[in-house]
Amino acid sequence: MKINTDPQKISELLSRGVVDSIEAASLLKKLSSGKQLRIKFGIDPTGSQLHIGHAVPLRKLKQFQDLGHQIILLIGDYTAMIGDPSGRNETRPMLKKEDIRRNMKTYVKQASKIIDIKKVEIRHNSEWYKDKGAAFMMELTSMITVARILERDDFQKRLKEGTDIAMQEIMYPLLQGYDSVELEADVEIGGTDQKFNLLMGRKLQKKYSQPEQDIITIPLLEGTDGEKKMSKSYGNYIALDDSAEEMFGKVMSVPDKLIIKYFELATDEPMSSIEDYKKRLVAGENPMKIKAELALALTKLYHGEAGAKKGEEHFHKVFQEKSKPQEIPELKPSATNIITVLVESKICKSKSEARQVIAQGGVKINDKKVEAIDEQVKSGDIVQKGSRFFVKIK
Repeated sequence: MKINTDPQKISELLSRGVVDSIEAASLLKKLSSGKQLRIKFGIDPTGSQLHIGHAVPLRKLKQFQDLGHQIILLIGDYTAMIGDPSGRNETRPMLKKEDIRRNMKTYVKQASKIIDIKKVEIRHNSEWYKDKGAAFMMELTSMITVARILERDDFQKRLKEGTDIAMQEIMYPLLQGYDSVELEADVEIGGTDQKFNLLMGRKLQKKYSQPEQDIITIPLLEGTDGEKKMSKSYGNYIALDDSAEEMFGKVMSVPDKLIIKYFELATDEPMSSIEDYKKRLVAGENPMKIKAELALALTKLYHGEAGAKKGEEHFHKVFQEKSKPQEIPELKPSATNIITVLVESKICKSKSEARQVIAQGGVKINDKKVEAIDEQVKSGDIVQKGSRFFVKIK
């Protein structure tokens, strides 16, 4: 395959939504050489849904793919059992294999919304770790000192707070780093919270006499609350498989301060257009108008022009006119408790999400806020989540 070495495209790849480039000069030289590079990105299947935050590195992968480079999507089905300690203040519970297998099923399908999955090299790190024994682990651990591992900010913070660090957490950076050795990666992409793990890949490649991979770190995208990073556990996420109406509405709830960041990291809008959005905001234009353009651009990526327009019309009717939809879907639930209704209507994706939304005061029955998770419904009731989602009980 012919590799595109267009300087303008390479410049945007290395600058748009990039925090660190290690080593920048080396990577520029590689991209300009015409040689096909192996670009690694790893995801641990710790949940079943991908969201717009996950899409940020996937979109960077697409830029590499559009230039003709080989994308490697590494599913960390082995390392997911341990759990990445990055950004954590406590040890993750170890996942069971059956949970990991279930989560893996939807990952590739959701990622295909962004990258050409037919051209992607899909790998699982259980391919090599399932056959590794104690001798390999002894060899691997001999290459890095405990002091070096404990330098990472997450561990330093926990040590100061007197919080335990489990041995498997110490192993995690080594295992992620060794993945780069097995894959012979030229470049690895990850969030800023992954920098320690990405650098470990360079160190281990050098130990195994391989060229050191270059690294691109990208910003973490804050969720709809505008504070915490986007995460299903925080309930502030926009899922890749959200409906057009849900996606458009969620984007409209994003704080004004994040409008430009979302444009840059989550859409295909040219940087020249994004500069115009900045100027319009500085000039005092109503942020809601520009946010509507953001919601339209982002929703269009995942639902097409027609879907984006549908989301826009739904938002205008339900939010701005403060009215219920003319057509409310009906549901005959298997039980009359509110949790069952929320899950079976697909207003919430799980019982835990339903409980969380109720606790936050986001569910109503006939315009009355639901206060308890054991609330019951009856025929004719209208159940509402937020201002966008309704279901009528049959």
